[in-house]
This record gives sequence, C-alpha cells and structure tokens, in this order.
Amino acid sequence: MTAEPGLPDTLRDLPAWTPDAIELADLELLLAGVYRPLAGFLGSFDTAMVIGGGRLADGTPWPVPVTLAVPKDLTGHDRVVLQDPEGVPLAVLDVAETWQDPTSQGWRLAGPLEPLRAPAHGPFHRLRRRPDQIEPHEGAVLAVATREPLHRKQLGQLRQVAEQLDAGVLVLPLLGGRYDEALVRALLAVRKELPEGSRVIPVPLPRRDGDERRDVLLRSHVAAAYGATHLLSEEEVEGTAIPVAVPEPWAYDADVEVWRPVARIEPDHVQAELTRERLEELLDRGEPIPDWFTPPAVAAELAVARPPKHERGLTVFFTGLSGSGKSTVARGLADALVERGGRTVSLLDGDVVRRLLSAGLTFSRADRDLNIRRIGYVASEITRHGGVAVCAPIAPYAASRAEVRRMVTAAGGFVLVHVATPLEECERRDRKGLYAKARAGLIPEFTGISDPYEEPDDADLVLDTSAMTPDEAVARVLDLLVAGGWVRGG
Repeated sequence: MTAEPGLPDTLRDLPAWTPDAIELADLELLLAGVYRPLAGFLGSFDTAMVIGGGRLADGTPWPVPVTLAVPKDLTGHDRVVLQDPEGVPLAVLDVAETWQDPTSQGWRLAGPLEPLRAPAHGPFHRLRRRPDQIEPHEGAVLAVATREPLHRKQLGQLRQVAEQLDAGVLVLPLLGGRYDEALVRALLAVRKELPEGSRVIPVPLPRRDGDERRDVLLRSHVAAAYGATHLLSEEEVEGTAIPVAVPEPWAYDADVEVWRPVARIEPDHVQAELTRERLEELLDRGEPIPDWFTPPAVAAELAVARPPKHERGLTVFFTGLSGSGKSTVARGLADALVERGGRTVSLLDGDVVRRLLSAGLTFSRADRDLNIRRIGYVASEITRHGGVAVCAPIAPYAASRAEVRRMVTAAGGFVLVHVATPLEECERRDRKGLYAKARAGLIPEFTGISDPYEEPDDADLVLDTSAMTPDEAVARVLDLLVAGGWVRGG
C-alpha cells in the first residue's frame, strides 16, 4: 500500500501502514511530546534494556517498550507513512533499524518520527490537549491518571490530598478500553465535586500486558509531561517520574453516613465497600448502585456502559463439521430468541455468508480465516449495538475462533458452542454428497477428510446431535444462556 495522493510529492510513493490500537496511542503520545525523551519507536537494544531493567540504553529511566510491529514486506524501506484506521497519514517514520522480536519473531521498525498532522481519531478528541497547549499552573499539581470512574471514596481522598499539598487537580482519563466514552462522561459528571479549577484531559493510554508497577511508572511519566508534580496512587512505587501521593485509608461511616478516614471511624461503624465483583453483579442484574457508594451521575453512566446481561449484545458462535447439525440448531435458537423478544437477532449461517459476505473466497486456509474474520467483524458490530448474532460456520481453526472471541468480547458477550457430532454421523447425513466427493479426491481441503478440524478446548457447551433432537439441542443452548443471565427464563 502506498500513501494517499494528497501528500507532498516527496512522500506520495512511500509505503503506508496502519499501526494497531496500542501503537496508534503510542504514536499520538510520541507526536505530542508526552513520551519525551523518546523521539520515536524504540530499537532492539533500547527495548531489551527497558524490558530487562526499566531504562533506555543511555541510562534514562523508561518503564515500557514502545515499539512498532510491521509485516515483513515493509522491512525493506527507509521511510514509511503511518496512518490512522481511516487512512489519514499522521507521520513519517525514518527507519533507523529493522529488527526481529526474539519472543514473537515478528518484525519491528525503529526510528524518529516526522509529524504530518495531529491525530483526530477516538472519543472526546476535542478535549485532548498536548502538554504545550496546557496553561501552566502555579504551585503543585496533583494528577489522577485513571481507567476507572471516581466514586465517593476516591473523590474524598482526592480532595483531602489536594488540600494537604495545596495543589491543583488534573484528571487524566486513560483511554483504550471498552468503556472509554462512559469513563470520560463519568469523570466529567463529578467535576463539581472536584476542587475548583480542576481539569479533565483524556489521554490515549491503553493498558499493556505486564505488571502493575510498570503501569504506574508509565502513568507518572504521562502525568509529569502534563505538568503534574504529584501522582495520586493507591500504593507507593519507587522510580516514578514524579512523587507518588498515597492517600490514607478511607471507609464509609455507617453511623453518620459519610465517607471519611478510617482513623476517625469507630470500628463497628465501618461499612464494607462494594467490591468490583459486587458492583459488576449489580450492573449485570440491572439493580441500582447504592448512592452511598457513588454519585447518581456516575451510577447512571455505569448502567449505560454495562447494561443488564439480558439486554446486552451477545454472539452465540456454533462450530462443527459439515453435517453436524449446527445450522439447524442455530436456526432453532435464533427463532426461539426472536419469539422471546427484547433484542434483535441476526443469523449468520455459514452457507449464506459464503454466498454473500464472502463470495469469491476459496477454501484455502487463508481464505477460510478471512471468511471467519468477516463473520466475526459483523457479529462484533451486531453485539456492540445490543443485538444477538447467531453464527454457524464450520470455523475449523482454533486461531481464527480465538480472534473472533477477542473481537466480540471487546463489544459484549460471547458464547462458543461446539457441535461435536461424530464424523461418521456427519457423513451418513451427507445430503449434498460432499463427503463422498472429498473422499474421492474431487474436493480438496475438505474439513474432516483432507483438512483438519481443530476441536475447541474452550467451548462453553458441547452438543452431539446424534444423541438428541434439534429441539433438545436448542433447549440446551437456551438453558446455558438463561443460566448465564444472557436470556430471561420462562
């Protein structure tokens, strides 16, 4: 792929690449100067030093590797245009090093960046600011870099620490999760409960795989770049870019019905805080969040972001051999869900998808994977918008099924049903004569005969339709959905 025609002539013929979500966030923060002293994506030596000791090769403290993965066919170029998912060019990478990650064997490019335009993707972009766009604050600045809403406890602790430090408050919602929009709305909703002059600036900083300590260290670098002098944190962490301010323990005093420091509460008046698990249970069941725990405006945003499970988007993904009965059960399930009402139901049957969504694809492994990814994408969008997607492809490969699970769970619920009808029974039912043709060598790469079927080890339900009627199989799936809270009983 080459860069778009609207670029200057010197850049028009350069190859273009769209980084993944974390790399796009890194790119935005690199271009904005938030990751200073980094001038671009890291090379192999810097990356190894960061992973091994939390420092760049020159000794500068830095907590996480900031790298750019690319396909091998981009490794032979000196310059590459980096673009957003809509194809808008954001920067040119001057390739200083091409290297291979020893853990994944994937290819990486390193080098400084030449900015082309400011990124304009993502929610609440109008609220984002570069550090050089922030008016300096005289005196101390206490930053809260968070991926969670601020409930009454955190609000009280924040006000107390800000008063102790005589500091202004900077709230940095860290974007890159499933509930970005709800997070920002929830934080904006409690601005009136923050100290006067508090600022809310969303920052694209997805959570990386790794330990919590490195995540806090990275938050401290981001907060420092935005002018903070202290970072509010639940525990002390050494090596942060700015000092960590750890609040004293707070709890809810059931006697006077307020949150306050634990030291000021009689032990028998301390009311247990809602755990994350308990909060999610209440939301999943559609029960109200108690006012003593969080402000009503925050509770309302949580309820919108995480509706009750029986109202939430869901994908039921059937997989199994040709002739296993998965399409029959899937159609029966879709009909049963329509009869119950409450959500729109879309049936993505393997044969229908092949004729319409994936017309022209072959049965090679690459095309089969592409077919499943297309089904997964459509299912994830149906799920994202609160519908139910019932999918019934063969989906023989574990990797492509796992990719669909990742796509869908980023948007809602995912249930995998393995229709494990024995091959002999599938052949006996062979109304289209496909198995006979495959055994005669007339159909190459036929699943179960000349191409493997990788049985799932992560199925939520396993059915054998040779041992039950279609209605019984549908009932088994419905029972699973009712037990999981995805469908109301009755």
